[in-house]
Amino acid sequence: MKSTILYHRVFLLLLCIVTAGFFAILWPFLGAVFWGVALAVLFAPLHQRLLARMPRKPTLAALATLGICLLIVILPLVLIGASLVREAALIYENLSTGEINVGAYFQQIMSALPGWATRALDGLGLASVIDIQDKLSNVAVQASKVVATQAVGIGQNTLGFLVSFAVMLYLLFFLLRDGAELVRRIRQALPLEPAHKAALASKFTTVVRATIKGNLAVAMAQGALGGLIFWLLDIQGPVLWAVVMAFLSLLPAVGAGLIWGPVALYFFATGDVVKGSILAAYGVLVIGLVDNVLRPVLVGKDTKMPDYIVLISTLGGMALFGLTGFVVGPLIAALFIAVWDLFSQDIKSGSDHTPPAR
Repeated sequence: MKSTILYHRVFLLLLCIVTAGFFAILWPFLGAVFWGVALAVLFAPLHQRLLARMPRKPTLAALATLGICLLIVILPLVLIGASLVREAALIYENLSTGEINVGAYFQQIMSALPGWATRALDGLGLASVIDIQDKLSNVAVQASKVVATQAVGIGQNTLGFLVSFAVMLYLLFFLLRDGAELVRRIRQALPLEPAHKAALASKFTTVVRATIKGNLAVAMAQGALGGLIFWLLDIQGPVLWAVVMAFLSLLPAVGAGLIWGPVALYFFATGDVVKGSILAAYGVLVIGLVDNVLRPVLVGKDTKMPDYIVLISTLGGMALFGLTGFVVGPLIAALFIAVWDLFSQDIKSGSDHTPPAR
């Protein structure tokens, strides 16, 4: 009996060691692996439809699904990324040469402020306009420099990016083709109750699909609408600001307003009331409406999480995992809630079946 227990413990230790080693090997390609899994979950329904039309050709169905994924997701992202790099480099060059003078813009705003606002700034120790101009100029230059540096870094690290991209596509193909069998084996290996496995698998699939489809739909809609109004109002770098607004729209409640709001205030402060009014009304009634209408329908309804949990988990996920965190954060939060719900149900079920004390 003691020998059996010892063998069992040694085997569990070995299992933990090889599992940790396997994850250590995957760590450099963690992002590629995650997005391969996420895209496989997202495109699984489409793959099932194609597979139903060609039941004896699973490889061809997987290749067709992969081609559609490349066409409607990856190719547009590559084109937008190329435009973003060009506009970021152009804005950085204009800031460096002084063609765009953030300090001058701030001077215009300060000159347009009423007396009480100027006195309030004096009370906050912001009386020196020159110092504030220098600080804002430095911040703007540094921020644009970071964007340009990241863009150059991506270009210099092309080999690593291409390898990760190839790993993602390779993994996505096999997950589409053999994913059902892999999921079955994983569910068999998990030491959980069948009902718990089914509930957690359903929650994982639902949250990944809802988060990616919902957040990306909201991001693309808000980014496109924001870029359109910036282009119509002749604001420099509409594609860049559209991408920034799309990125910020991943954050519920705040989102794209962090970009169009200050620009509208600048127009008001500098006397351009028409542009300021158009941008403010458009931001609230059009861009904001997209977030208020689409996000609850596409994300909150399926994940069954309140907005504040989605916001906190998204911020925390992005702080830990970068851009991937906008999916990982809500996913972990949803699984956390689901596991505790299952645990509480088990406790309640156990207490309901406990015989009364005599």
